[in-house]
Amino acid sequence: MTKLLLDVDTGIDDALALAYLASLPDMEFVAVTASPGNVDAHQVARNTLAMLELCGRTGVEVAVGAFAPLSIPLVTTPETHGPQGIGHAVLPPPSGTVSAQHAADLWVEAARAHPGELTALITAPLTNFALAIRREPRLPELLGKVVIMGGSFYHQGNTTPTAEWNTHVDPQAAKEVYAAYRGLPVDRLPIVCSLDTTERIELRPEHVLRLAEAAGCSERELVLPKQPEGLRSTADSPLVRHLSDALRFYFEFHRLYGQGYLAHVHDYFAAGVAAGTLDYATRLATVDVEVESPLLMGTTVADYRNLWNHPPNARIVSNNNPEQAFGELIRSVGGLAARLR
Repeated sequence: MTKLLLDVDTGIDDALALAYLASLPDMEFVAVTASPGNVDAHQVARNTLAMLELCGRTGVEVAVGAFAPLSIPLVTTPETHGPQGIGHAVLPPPSGTVSAQHAADLWVEAARAHPGELTALITAPLTNFALAIRREPRLPELLGKVVIMGGSFYHQGNTTPTAEWNTHVDPQAAKEVYAAYRGLPVDRLPIVCSLDTTERIELRPEHVLRLAEAAGCSERELVLPKQPEGLRSTADSPLVRHLSDALRFYFEFHRLYGQGYLAHVHDYFAAGVAAGTLDYATRLATVDVEVESPLLMGTTVADYRNLWNHPPNARIVSNNNPEQAFGELIRSVGGLAARLR
């Protein structure tokens, strides 16, 4: 079993990532924590509990930590993910409740209890992770595999011309996290899934159709550009229906901003890297984050040539395989949806 420790800001693509990880029988959710980002932390926790329960993963501890970035005001993104964070989907209210523990304390306790055993995945701003490292500076050594979705290096940003959303929400936290990894062995460095490669993972209407077919839905699941915005799915699989409604909103958002009727499912790719199921390659780099310039706030910079003369602190994903990624997604999440019907 792979023991998972997650921090999310659920979020349409976080929801898809949770569904994918839930579909893998050898994944154990040790805990999931909520960082403010796509929506506020309380809504993140509710979305996360509801999504896990929809996927048949009941009883997972879900905790809230920070309610705002370390030193700047919180900015959320309802225009990207909808007012509740999951697009047009309206998930059933969760039966579980949010843990009384602080997210950072939960991370520290879990890492101390399972040294070197945990696979950590952060698909949110790095606020809670930075707070956990403040509480336990040895956390980067105690965790096993660490995967971060964030940053944009030699690629256009998706929040400013140079900055990616998660890092831009809390650049100070990202700077602290990368600083904490300097000088550690290569196998302890985080694997960073940046926009340079996550924007190659373009989910399209045909993938939703294939997902419904894999789930055994009785009717074709058509999410098409000419349909009215906000049209709700009638799929007879609850998981397919809710994912379809969430993804339709994401398609509409990307089209509005001139990117086509598609969805960049960044967090699903990062989940597959954490699970070890998707193809990818990495390059060693020293990463730092701009936190002072108003023009470049949240910009991530990668030194691949050791021009700064600092030890590497990240393994940045340099290549991936979208066709393999979507084949895996449809097979595994479709299979889960079929089992849950």
